[in-house]
Amino acid sequence: MGHAHGLSPEEQRKEDLKVGKVGFGILLLVTLGEVGVALIGNGHLIEGVSLPALFMIPTMIAMSLYKAYYIVSIFMHLGHEVGGMAYTIVMPMLLLVWGVIAFLWEGDHARHNRNFVKDARPAAEQPVEESSSDTGMLPDDELSKKLSFK
Repeated sequence: MGHAHGLSPEEQRKEDLKVGKVGFGILLLVTLGEVGVALIGNGHLIEGVSLPALFMIPTMIAMSLYKAYYIVSIFMHLGHEVGGMAYTIVMPMLLLVWGVIAFLWEGDHARHNRNFVKDARPAAEQPVEESSSDTGMLPDDELSKKLSFK
């Protein structure tokens, strides 16, 4: 992992292996916790017992954020860097996540409102109905029936 001053290469390798094993154990426990919360939360592990979403969703988000923090801190060596260096890596990542969420949000908004926009072509005088044959797109109610996973 990192280089400690005064250690021989063999001692450094032992320290690196120790950090890797401890990291693997922590990440394994958190992942098993996430799987357990998901299975119990959906009622798959214990018959008839399910967790409310107000408990399950924040717990899953917190565990995922902890794993991301631990990986970035230990395995990407940002835990021992100065703050400015860490921010040059973490801030663009947060902006990328924000961008993905913004594009998904905007795409969903456009999908819901596509039938309410008037056609700007001169030949299209009539209002746009839910005629999916021209565009190949399904109306929202048909699309939700086809995408149902029940």
